[in-house]
Amino acid sequence: MTIPTRTTNNTLTAIAGVRVGHATHLEGATGCTVVLCPEGTIGGVDQRGGAPGTRETDLLRPSHHVHTVNAILLSGGSAFGLSAADGVMRFLEERGQGYRSGAGYVVPIVPAAILFDLTLGKQGIRPDSAMGYAACLAASDEPVEQGSVGAGTGCRIGAMYGNARATKGGVGSAYIAIDDELAVAALVAVNAVGDVLDEQGRILAGLRTDAASSQFVGMLEALRGTARTVAPATRDNTVIGVVATNARLSKEQVNKLAQMANNGVAQTIRPAHTMFDGDTMFALATGAVDANVSVVGAFAAEAVGQAIRRAVRAAKSVGEVRAISDF
Repeated sequence: MTIPTRTTNNTLTAIAGVRVGHATHLEGATGCTVVLCPEGTIGGVDQRGGAPGTRETDLLRPSHHVHTVNAILLSGGSAFGLSAADGVMRFLEERGQGYRSGAGYVVPIVPAAILFDLTLGKQGIRPDSAMGYAACLAASDEPVEQGSVGAGTGCRIGAMYGNARATKGGVGSAYIAIDDELAVAALVAVNAVGDVLDEQGRILAGLRTDAASSQFVGMLEALRGTARTVAPATRDNTVIGVVATNARLSKEQVNKLAQMANNGVAQTIRPAHTMFDGDTMFALATGAVDANVSVVGAFAAEAVGQAIRRAVRAAKSVGEVRAISDF
């Protein structure tokens, strides 16, 4: 089986059968992003941050019963945003997609993860069931829109001292063709406490020296002064994402893929996976091509790194949080 070369799409939707949709609320500076999966897609997860907000992740563990998933939801709104998954479930149920129980019911499998963006937009606005449904209606296999949209609308990077000195994060996506048939791609919402590094290891986005500056403090140096305390504003961060491959993998291997993909967060963000982050990475395998999971995982980490940088470069300023495009 040969997978056609996708020359105009270098995002997650270049994986055949995968569709992505955003729902964005600009006044609330929040939103959600849904990944709709082709039938038979196997899911896995790797959760490393100390402050996660998730739904249905236990179901993805290798020892648990259900193997396939119907969608993955990434949402703003902190724990409130998990309710957007209800809308995704309703959308899928209406189309007869989900786990078929012995009693004849269809139960869509929609794992989800959230990020904290409550301080940027109008208070009380967060993703809900209607927004999750809207994201599904918007889903397509067109190249994924990136930057300050969907789950990336309210993302900030380096918000240790609030919004004024943070840098705008967002949603980014990247695709890597491993060979003529095998591919892997990533979609990441970047709301990290740590600095995002560019391809040369320099700080691309993070805590700035002051509100008017385009110079960065360096989060490791900033954290040095808090080694004996807890800086309150560092609690509201996370990086959540999805990697997808057309590889044929077992549930155990898909969980390994998620684990290796999460290495891309640690390679691109410094520090990563702290107690202040809810870092969670989902993995999907659509099952078209035989593959070595270690090779796919290595390229998945690279795709995650590329997606993180694209999120930063595509982001637009929101409120007092400046994007690097405005420096």
